[in-house]
Amino acid sequence: MAETRKRTGLGALAQAGGDEDFSVIDAIGGPRGVVESMLPGVVFVVLFVVTNDLDLTIGVSAALAVAQVLIRLVQRQSVMGALSGLIAVGICLVWAWKSHEARNYYMFGFLTNGVYAVLLAVSLAARVPGLGLVIEFIRQLPTERFGAWFHDWMDDAPLRRAYTAVTALWLGLFALRLAVQVPLYLTDHVAALGVTRLIMGIPFWALAIWVSYLVIATPLHRHKAAVKAAETADADAAGAAGPTGDAETTAGTDGPAHQTGQDR
Repeated sequence: MAETRKRTGLGALAQAGGDEDFSVIDAIGGPRGVVESMLPGVVFVVLFVVTNDLDLTIGVSAALAVAQVLIRLVQRQSVMGALSGLIAVGICLVWAWKSHEARNYYMFGFLTNGVYAVLLAVSLAARVPGLGLVIEFIRQLPTERFGAWFHDWMDDAPLRRAYTAVTALWLGLFALRLAVQVPLYLTDHVAALGVTRLIMGIPFWALAIWVSYLVIATPLHRHKAAVKAAETADADAAGAAGPTGDAETTAGTDGPAHQTGQDR
């Protein structure tokens, strides 16, 4: 029997409260995924600081990102993570190449962190925690009856509070990245910016996922248990009502009003 593919990122949090053990390493893509995510950034900052040659740095970083995808293709492994990483790295490299400034390699990251921070802040202001929306959407796709899906978790006060807490946590993460890195960008400290970006990238991402799991695991487990208990109770009630309805139907068909002409 094939092993179920483990989810990563916020998808891993959607499985919190279940029977499976939670692994931060698996949640951030496993050891290979971590290396593939960090390697282009490490190569970019180290090579540029050593050579001060932006074109060479861009060429080597691009070749490395493409090689990671090709190696996965040759090994017949999933390329989605590496491919998404290639697209992101490609945008960063093109931005640096077009502007002829190494620091603009990090501009795309500023924009994404800024967008995420704004969206999460708006969700908190609207009292609909953004992380809750995403996790619940992954956990149970609302294909129909959106209102029932929405109220199912929003009306669970402990779960909603947990989602609000982790939404504030992730908002703080994105805001902290911008507060630390943007001044380094503005002062053109490329080496310091690159190192800071690496430290506040995967390590902070892993820490945020781990803390988020600790916050939501218990209320999500209780929510799943309550939903399962309610479904079981409804099924038992339907089962109990079934034989009674059948008996009434049988009695009705055997009564005088339903006798055939031969019986008369």
